[in-house]
Amino acid sequence: MDAFKALASTPRRRILNHLAGGPMTVGEIAAKFDMAMPSISKHLSVLHEAGLVHQQKRGQHIIYSIAADNLANSLYSFLTPFCPEARQINAERKKGRRQRKGDES
Repeated sequence: MDAFKALASTPRRRILNHLAGGPMTVGEIAAKFDMAMPSISKHLSVLHEAGLVHQQKRGQHIIYSIAADNLANSLYSFLTPFCPEARQINAERKKGRRQRKGDES
């Protein structure tokens, strides 16, 4: 799913807002909402498919966290055609990634 389609939902934006405070389990996220656990899980699945959250299994729990770099890349890719500052930042980010990959070789 496209990141912007995932962000179109108010509950998903609220989930990301809560995750901005740090990683959480689905139960911790659900406690912040007046919504059934399966609905929260569905929203988390949409966010994960869009590349906006990471999930990591720890024992019986799945820990969710923001995929900040993916979110930033989506936003910069969207803004680049319209905003000179975004073009510059996006170019710097790409250059930094290429340099890091070169250092790993």
